[in-house]
Amino acid sequence: MVTPIDWASDVLPPRTAPWDLLVLGGGTAGIVAAKTAARLGEDVLLVERHRTGGDCLWTGCVPSKALLSRAHRPDATTLDFTTVMSEVHDAIATIEPVDSPQSLRDAGVVVVHGEGTFTGPASLEIGGEHVTFRHAVLATGSSPLVPDVPGLDQVQVVTSDSVWSLTIRPERLLVVGGGNIGCELGQAFARLGTEVTVIEAGPRILAREDADAAAVLHSALGADGIDVRTGVSLDRMESSEAVLSDGSRIPVTTVLLAVGRRPGTAGIGLDRAGVEVDDGGHVVLDPRLRTTNHRIWAAGDLTGHPALTHVAGVHGSQAATNAVLGLRRAVDLATIPRVTYTQPEVAAFGMGADRVGIDGVIERTVHHDEVDRAVAEDRTEGFSRLVLDRKGRVVGATIVGPRAGESLAEVVLAARHGLRARDLAASTHAYPTYGDGVWNASLAQLREDLTGPWARRAVRLLRALRRLFRRT
Repeated sequence: MVTPIDWASDVLPPRTAPWDLLVLGGGTAGIVAAKTAARLGEDVLLVERHRTGGDCLWTGCVPSKALLSRAHRPDATTLDFTTVMSEVHDAIATIEPVDSPQSLRDAGVVVVHGEGTFTGPASLEIGGEHVTFRHAVLATGSSPLVPDVPGLDQVQVVTSDSVWSLTIRPERLLVVGGGNIGCELGQAFARLGTEVTVIEAGPRILAREDADAAAVLHSALGADGIDVRTGVSLDRMESSEAVLSDGSRIPVTTVLLAVGRRPGTAGIGLDRAGVEVDDGGHVVLDPRLRTTNHRIWAAGDLTGHPALTHVAGVHGSQAATNAVLGLRRAVDLATIPRVTYTQPEVAAFGMGADRVGIDGVIERTVHHDEVDRAVAEDRTEGFSRLVLDRKGRVVGATIVGPRAGESLAEVVLAARHGLRARDLAASTHAYPTYGDGVWNASLAQLREDLTGPWARRAVRLLRALRRLFRRT
């Protein structure tokens, strides 16, 4: 099981001077911000009310990927669920020391446990103690939304936070929400032997992803025996039956709510600090992660930026360096990768195929029945799609297939540096890999470029010059 967190040094040291940097929240964004500032020589205080490590360690990336790794095994339906969940918690315990209070103290950060509430633009109260700061980083994260549905108290209800407390595998699971969390956990439980229904109020699952990618995953979930229903919502629970908005009824033993998250901005005195929030409760920021209080920056889920661990980490570092060093670096939201870790994986970033035809945007798609590695492994249901601007520069991509997140990495790098499809095509790729999908899509664009009028004229000229030189 998970080792208890060590709060042995949970005492504010005597101090009259303001802290150079106060960090409120000990998840990924807060940890990275605090360690970054400490390495720069600042006196840093991190305040965490629950446990350091945040959602990623305790309820998100680590446990979900540990669960998925077991659910994707060929013998998943024969696995003992109690053992599976024990192994999930073992994975958390193995990684926990990296994000522990002691690791922060070793990096030079002072860590205290308690509720932090702002009392002014440059002051905070922690358990009756008052501290002041020169700069601060808000990193209070988010929590799952729990909609007000009549009758939910008549059935076992879990969220992405609480699902890890299950010790008995649900017999019939209703997943409310067809986003990445709902699809990942729904597929995992189905492969472990649970009867799963996924409902999505919108017209399709994975609403923010390429429609073709969503269709491939919808089919894959169906092949796993999951009943996927779109355009319907949960109206109410009646005993052990879920009543949907279309009037249909589904027998369930457990409901998993995966309908979004709420930013952690309530109850921490942001009004007293002069920090504004928008109608959704997210902190109002400028492009440099600075709030409406010039002393305070923010990073992570409470910003309204993509609620992803890698975004929280990068922005935590950027907020800290902007605050401490007075830099003015703006965040790059155009090349943020996102991955849904189902089978097949769905990985994407930037512009989607819906932009094709607007401002000269085009796409090049290679279906994986043309990728030899996929053919050899009989996993051809996916595709690799590049989205290019009028100059052939990579501005987006969607990849569906095994290890799609890894295949996406080079495309994100290409976009970050303004490279064209021809640059990807000119790079030698190992064969046979799933990365051939990206390479072949790049080659398709290169061939198209070479058939253009200017390219044809250049080729004719070079051939003529070559013939001339051969005669001399």
